[in-house]
Amino acid sequence: MTSLSIPAEFTLQRKNKFDRSTPLRWIFSHIKPYWLIMTMLVGGAIGNAVLAVVVPILTGDAFNAMLAPKPDTSALLPLAIIIGASQIVRGVLQLGRNFGAELMAQKVERDIRDELYLSLLGKSMTFHNLQPVGDTMARATNDVREVNYMFSPGVNLVVGSFMFILMPLFFGPRYHPSLILTPALFIIIYFVALVRYLKTLSPITDDVRAAFGRMNTHLSESLDGVEIMKGAAQEEAEVDRFVANARKFRDAFVQQGDLEARYIAMLLLGLAYAGGLVHALFLLKQGLINVGEVVGYFGMLQLLGFPTFSSTFAYSQISLGFSSARRILELIQRETRLDQNASGFDADIRGEIEFRNVAFRYPAEGATENALEHISFKVQPGQTVALVGQTGSGKTTLVKLINRIYDVSDGQVLVDGVDVRDWNLASLRSQISIIEQDIFLFSRPIKDNIAFGKPEAEYEEVVAAAQAAQAHEFILNFDETYDTIVGERGATLSGGQRQRVALARAFLTEPRVLILDDSTSAIDSETEDKIQRAIANAARGRTTFIITHRLSQIRWADLIIVLRKGGVAAMGTHDELMQTSEAYSRIFKE
Repeated sequence: MTSLSIPAEFTLQRKNKFDRSTPLRWIFSHIKPYWLIMTMLVGGAIGNAVLAVVVPILTGDAFNAMLAPKPDTSALLPLAIIIGASQIVRGVLQLGRNFGAELMAQKVERDIRDELYLSLLGKSMTFHNLQPVGDTMARATNDVREVNYMFSPGVNLVVGSFMFILMPLFFGPRYHPSLILTPALFIIIYFVALVRYLKTLSPITDDVRAAFGRMNTHLSESLDGVEIMKGAAQEEAEVDRFVANARKFRDAFVQQGDLEARYIAMLLLGLAYAGGLVHALFLLKQGLINVGEVVGYFGMLQLLGFPTFSSTFAYSQISLGFSSARRILELIQRETRLDQNASGFDADIRGEIEFRNVAFRYPAEGATENALEHISFKVQPGQTVALVGQTGSGKTTLVKLINRIYDVSDGQVLVDGVDVRDWNLASLRSQISIIEQDIFLFSRPIKDNIAFGKPEAEYEEVVAAAQAAQAHEFILNFDETYDTIVGERGATLSGGQRQRVALARAFLTEPRVLILDDSTSAIDSETEDKIQRAIANAARGRTTFIITHRLSQIRWADLIIVLRKGGVAAMGTHDELMQTSEAYSRIFKE
């Protein structure tokens, strides 16, 4: 299965397509574009290992030269020069191997971050509402970094050590054919033990990554809700919860360390040294090899130390990398239930909105009751609709069905007579603007926040939009005016200021459908009249939905829809409903 088959709200195309059928194939598909770098890595590892064998072989030759009946000291200098030159070349090859591994690790990390970020942007709000932010951040940061470490130092050490482990097998028999026995037995037992080790290690590293995700989720929620936590004096309780999560993360790591400590590779290395030396000495006693060859062969066995020492760390790093890759791929593969419908209906919206017997149930696990039920009404282009009702009656949920933040469970929502599911999603949403009560601003200059929906807007257009939203005056009071950077989520602005910046952002994009979700709740009475005129001007010529409890906004609506417990309790104008709807009149009496 390829990336093109994954449902997503928006699929942002990239040059490389990655095989997402399994984590292993996904990793290899990320490596594939960098085969030249991989060739450099493997080539450097082979050259490094082969030249490492030169040292014990020539050292053995030096021993033979000195142990001859007539010691030949003249042979030592050429041998030393060859050893020195070979190790310089080896150093260059090792540099190429390390550089190639690090370069590939960084490139793969970049590609995975890019792929994951694009995937997250393409997910529906259903996905984002159900997926904890802290866990997402853990996967997008720490897990992606673990994949980097899987290549460097992980794969780098594994490839390098694999070449080292083969050298005694290839070069040992040059002294005597039977000297293949010790390295062959070592390799067989080593890889059998390694397979068992990795099989046991895999679920443990999965637990390590999952525990980190849970700890990060709690940390994110605690920092997000720090005001509530402090207001309820629950700091101590939250610290205890965090300590419990941190302890689980620690325990998972301790379990991994315990397994690594019981890995028998070092025992095998000691047995290989002893067995190989005894074997070589036995052949020496039989006169089948000489002292220099014993020294050279034992020096080759010393090369097994590198794969043995590095195996515990390197393979643990690779296992952690694969666990992280599984978590990242699982997040990318998660269904969104909405797709962009790139070939769907694409036209300028006139503003006719119709709900036909709409029902909606949130897709949360265990949800059984409809949030909306039997919703039917029709709005003509250019009309202003006020949605009123008690908290929890479904007002915000209803308007989010228009631009497909959510999809209906039953029935239809039509824009200009076309089911919203048949619209090109980008075309639909680009012409609908929602200003919510909980305003989100980016930690960027005010002008960039206003121009977020239209980044190519001229400075004059930004100022005009701010003036229309009654934001221009307070912006000029800042030292850097429109270049003032607001804090995260707009924390450096008051509630009223954030809402006016959001209004300016909506005015600038000139949407065909404007939705105001209690967006003037934090505006002071002095500014309210100006804002009402600005909204009235903005609503002229476009279909507007207003969710509000302010009678001053409700009165001039063309149509008022009263919601109660997810259903339509009444519809009409203000004067009609005051006389015919007890539910409506009760709102203003309370």
